[in-house]
Amino acid sequence: MVKERLISLDVFRGLTILLMTIVNNPGDWGNVFPPLLHAEWNGCTLTDLVFPFFIFIMGVAVPLAMPDKRYDDTTFNKILVRSLRMLCLGIFFNYFGKIQLFDLTGIPLLIGRLIITIGVGYALMGNFSSKLKNIFAFSILLIYLFLAYSGIEAYHDARLPGVLQRIAVVYFVISLLYLKTTQKTQIITGVLLLFGYWAVMTLIPVPGIGEANLEKGTNLASWLDGVLLKGHMYRGTVTWDPEGLLSTIPSIVNGIIGLLIGQLLQLKVAKKDIAQKMALAGIALIIAGQIWNLVFPINKSLWTSSYVLYTTGLATTTLAILYYVIDIASYQKGFKLFLIWGVNPMIVFFTSQIIPQALVMVEFENPHKTGEKINLLKYLYEYGIAPFFSNPMLASFAGALVYVGIWTFILWLFYKNKLIFKV
Repeated sequence: MVKERLISLDVFRGLTILLMTIVNNPGDWGNVFPPLLHAEWNGCTLTDLVFPFFIFIMGVAVPLAMPDKRYDDTTFNKILVRSLRMLCLGIFFNYFGKIQLFDLTGIPLLIGRLIITIGVGYALMGNFSSKLKNIFAFSILLIYLFLAYSGIEAYHDARLPGVLQRIAVVYFVISLLYLKTTQKTQIITGVLLLFGYWAVMTLIPVPGIGEANLEKGTNLASWLDGVLLKGHMYRGTVTWDPEGLLSTIPSIVNGIIGLLIGQLLQLKVAKKDIAQKMALAGIALIIAGQIWNLVFPINKSLWTSSYVLYTTGLATTTLAILYYVIDIASYQKGFKLFLIWGVNPMIVFFTSQIIPQALVMVEFENPHKTGEKINLLKYLYEYGIAPFFSNPMLASFAGALVYVGIWTFILWLFYKNKLIFKV
């Protein structure tokens, strides 16, 4: 079978990565429109849709990338290495700001960190032989673990979980599920994971705390992260991690539902029928998620089962609309921007999180305020963007859009020259 590429899926991926870039890079974190922030705890904002949409899109793409479902040692190795590469890229975000090189500080240290970044990025995204990919991925992972648990002060609280790390785990699991099981088994697996997680989180007492609960810092997922990831969680000192271990289990179902939609898209039936089935499935998932929300609140940090159903429902419905408009009605005008973003997500994901950290390291005397030090990122915003707006939230949003504009130009150059960066 020939691999099929859906323009609507690329557009959906591009829309999602673009939204991620906006919410991750406001001009001023103290002035952000509420939809562009995560929900404080329970609930779901526009920002809370980005991560589950990524996982869903990845799930849809798996059957399209492996239409013949051939499983052998070579295929398994490709899946394993790709997962490890994503895992290592994700962990590097947490290490970049901790890298120490002899007694270097300031710009020399920044240059050293950027050189290491280029080396790690090339090792994990370069096109090498399967053997070399294996060696690089395993070696880099071992270096991370050594640094985290070696007792070296700079890395004693380096965070290990993260967004790409979770995506890597989900990719590995759902790829094997797709290749080794039937759709019926995939559905049963998804149902068991969602109900099992619900039971674990609401019925099992939390050691040292008491009854099962869903509160921040005292729930079972938080306790488990504290035991197994002590000192290596979100922001180093908190008692929970939004991408922790136990909450990764239900996120697998976002990928499984994506798998099922990807297989639906492969059916040799009328495209309109596929779009209709997708839309109906999406609506059903949204309703189911809202019903479950009554007893197991929609919560991104805990990745509750209701959150899984609700977000995959929205993702499925969105894809159904895009599929109808782009792949059925053949209306592609106006979607080029998202297509440009959608074909090169990994380079944006990796580099766009490094650049702000690098700009913060560039400090100098503020020419507008005597005796004040200011970093380059803050300077560019405060004196290059903010003065043009009276509303601080609009100014902050404009800062994010400027960053998106820069990336759009870069991605356009990549698209024009057919440069695609993959793990």
